[in-house]
Amino acid sequence: MLRSGCWRLRGWLYCPRGALRVPAKSGRRGLVSCIDPSMGLNEEQKEFQKVAFNFATREMAPHMAEWDQKELFPVDAMRKAAQLGFGGVYVRTDVGGSGLSRLDTSVIFEALATGCTSTTAYISIHNMCVWMIDTFGSEEQRHRFCPPLCTMEKFASYCLTEPGSGSDAASLLTSAKRQGDHYILNGSKAFISGGGESDIYVVMCRTGGPGPKGISCIVVEKGTPGLSFGKKEKKMGWNSQPTRAVIFEDCAVPVANRIGNEGQGFVIAMKGLNGGRINVASCSLGAAHASVILTRDHLNVRKQFGEPLASNQYLQFKLADMATRLVASRLIIRNAAVALQEEREDAVALCSMAKLFATDECFAICNQALQMHGGYGYLKDYAVQQYVRDSRVHQILEGSNEVMRMLISRSLFQE
Repeated sequence: MLRSGCWRLRGWLYCPRGALRVPAKSGRRGLVSCIDPSMGLNEEQKEFQKVAFNFATREMAPHMAEWDQKELFPVDAMRKAAQLGFGGVYVRTDVGGSGLSRLDTSVIFEALATGCTSTTAYISIHNMCVWMIDTFGSEEQRHRFCPPLCTMEKFASYCLTEPGSGSDAASLLTSAKRQGDHYILNGSKAFISGGGESDIYVVMCRTGGPGPKGISCIVVEKGTPGLSFGKKEKKMGWNSQPTRAVIFEDCAVPVANRIGNEGQGFVIAMKGLNGGRINVASCSLGAAHASVILTRDHLNVRKQFGEPLASNQYLQFKLADMATRLVASRLIIRNAAVALQEEREDAVALCSMAKLFATDECFAICNQALQMHGGYGYLKDYAVQQYVRDSRVHQILEGSNEVMRMLISRSLFQE
């Protein structure tokens, strides 16, 4: 019985207006669940959320295990998501984006991540790349690159990390030497989501001297001579998106593909990551939310010592802790999203706090959910183990959580 239903993540998991309600008894009104993700949203945001939850239910959850186990990059599903406006959620409308706010974006990515956290995380990175071109590119670049990215006719990858520069991103070595109307790129990027499959690579490279002011942002298109890719990495999670090294060997790229001015690349990269941190934290929220619901229902049906596990006070308290961590994470993320939208001075620190707190706490929720499933949680027949594997890397990428602590403490000492 437990096994037969374990992968059918039904609509109740994704429908905030119905399934997260306690069933009414004897004609009494149902009570809204304390973890209902629609609480505090306006009616328009609830509609965005409903669309995203429904898409997660129909188009992602039924395939989540297969995409993971067969390492499939679900191009068709993502293009369907783009038809709903999810290919350029916070990109301006004149180039095909949806023009939504950072808070709207967080709500959408949380809902989508309940269906497949790995795929949603890739969509969030793609969105970050499109936003960077839309925000810092020229009008010609915006109208050339953004429309096919917003429809996901083309896919984008973000190229900052290198084999020798991870957290110390400003020390990157990939060079771009200008020769006439082209830059000649040499170097390599590591751990690139979508590497080899994406069509557009937003590359941070060195056009000047050492340090952050020597870095520029250049768009490299797939098929450019001198662009190649490493082997597909074998990963613990995030298996629905390929990860490869991106290699440049005398790769000639038109100067017209430079986004912004020379030396502006590091600023562009960091501004992109502020939103990226909210996005990936929102993906963690979706995984944690799904894990709490799965665990609640497992405790209701699983019996030991003649009683449902739900009657055990220790497990009740554990579930209460998980729910509290989930809601606290959601609140800190949404607060940071509003701060970023308003371009407040504390936005960088708040985005760092949100990413640090939510990815740590949401991974802990998923991990605890697996423990409370017992041996079943360790089987790939059960979704909870995939939420654990897919959310773990969120504590590392978009700036490791150790770097988030550095950014927060730096903000404190600058007061």
